Amino acid sequence: MSEIRKAGRIPRIELSEKTGISRATVTTITAELLQRGLIEEVTREDGGTDSRRGRPRVDLKIRGSAHLVAGVKISHLKLSLVLIDFEGRQLHGIENDMDQSVQSPDALAALIAQTVSELAQAAGHSLEQVSGVGIGIAGVVEASNGFVYWSPSLNERNVEFGKLASQHLGLPAFVDNDANLVAFAEYSFGLARGMPDFLVVTIESGVGLGLMIDGELYRGTRGCGAEFGHTKVHLNGALCRCGQRGCLEAYVADYALLREATLTPDVDVSADPAQRIETLLTAARNDDPTARSVVDRAGQYFAMGLANLANIFDPALIILAGEQMQFDHLYEEAVIDAMRKSIIRVDRDPPEVVVHKWGDLMWAKGGAAYALDRVSDLALEKMSDHAA
Repeated sequence: MSEIRKAGRIPRIELSEKTGISRATVTTITAELLQRGLIEEVTREDGGTDSRRGRPRVDLKIRGSAHLVAGVKISHLKLSLVLIDFEGRQLHGIENDMDQSVQSPDALAALIAQTVSELAQAAGHSLEQVSGVGIGIAGVVEASNGFVYWSPSLNERNVEFGKLASQHLGLPAFVDNDANLVAFAEYSFGLARGMPDFLVVTIESGVGLGLMIDGELYRGTRGCGAEFGHTKVHLNGALCRCGQRGCLEAYVADYALLREATLTPDVDVSADPAQRIETLLTAARNDDPTARSVVDRAGQYFAMGLANLANIFDPALIILAGEQMQFDHLYEEAVIDAMRKSIIRVDRDPPEVVVHKWGDLMWAKGGAAYALDRVSDLALEKMSDHAA
């Protein structure tokens, strides 16, 4: 089914060639998928006919109405959600503000369930018609069972958040690190569509990394893999919100800049965070020594971190995404040049670095794409159990 989804529409003979499965077996499997309403036949766009049978040739495609899935992106003070059909077409999206950035697991799970229900109703459906929900949350997550070791959005550690969200929703919930889901979204329908190897670095309230290797997300054995923001750049350095010192995000993330912004006279501490950061950056551009030092240090550490990623993984593409991309201090030419100077030199071009300024609804669509993948797996498991 994944090959059909990738192709959009594909004839059986080509499906056999791509998968290496015999034509007879492809016919048997697709007959079962057709019977269960997961795929459908559509007339070939070229209008050709089958010379043996004298009828129009058909392609196979995913049946969009087979399932609905939702995606959720948990931000600092906002929930962003999208609803998509089984083909991946977005049907509706909403964004709701939250009163608190840190909540109890039960309160956050209940809020997600309520908002998913509102999303479904706004799209003309009910919560019961949704087959699964993909949830992206910042922190250390074991995606296989939705276990959250730590998240800045939760006031508790070691939470079975996937299970808790499923209980409130009354349907399967699939939880993963939000940066992973951005990478999944880039791979599914973004700048890295179909690319087997690339990196996505996200800069928001924290610093995240989504790492795609051979078309699969790399998560590590405990869900702690690709924790780029918590790589160390300064021994006994600034305090990170994870509780340790010297982490990259303690110098680069928005809360780090806001902490340092209080040292700059022009910054109004009563202003909203985005305005304070903009004031800090403006002061740096105007050569205020304190502001310039804060911004330069952030750029230096970020360039060092990107160079380390390039030297370890040697990707063809590094995508920078996230709320902080509205500001240019982390991807200005001086930062990217500093990164390139620290990369191992060979007679080939260094990794391409691109900025993708998605909004939170696109992050939520990554969660929906993840849910779509998992719901597809569950549907195929049911087929296997029935066949056994």
